[in-house]
Amino acid sequence: MRAACGVLLLSLLMVSLLRTAYRRLFSMAAEAYEPGSLSAVFVTCPSEKVAKDIARAMVEKHLAACVNIIPQVTSIYEWKGKIEEDSEILLMIKTRSSRIPALTDFVRSVHPYEVAEVIALPIEQGNAPYLQWVGETVPE
Repeated sequence: MRAACGVLLLSLLMVSLLRTAYRRLFSMAAEAYEPGSLSAVFVTCPSEKVAKDIARAMVEKHLAACVNIIPQVTSIYEWKGKIEEDSEILLMIKTRSSRIPALTDFVRSVHPYEVAEVIALPIEQGNAPYLQWVGETVPE
């Protein structure tokens, strides 16, 4: 019986130590993240095909770690003196902030719009393992 209690106590101690190490590892990763070094970039597209083609190419070229395709966005805007309303697809792109100029150049080179929307917002904080993955996936 004593041996079983000893093994149980040792197991509980090991679980506690592993939890502590895990928390420290991910809290260090969170502290290591430099706010604004990654960005979420938004691009609107006229169709699902254009959106998927652009998204896939950005990931393949390592300009983006991940691109979410959000369907059925209604955009109301002024263009050439007229109020327009269009159904569009929104891309939400996660990348390094330092790669935004290259990403913008790529979008402009393949996008069918005369003026492509490319808007970037810095990521101040988030899930440390996810932010680390984005940084590892998109090289400087």
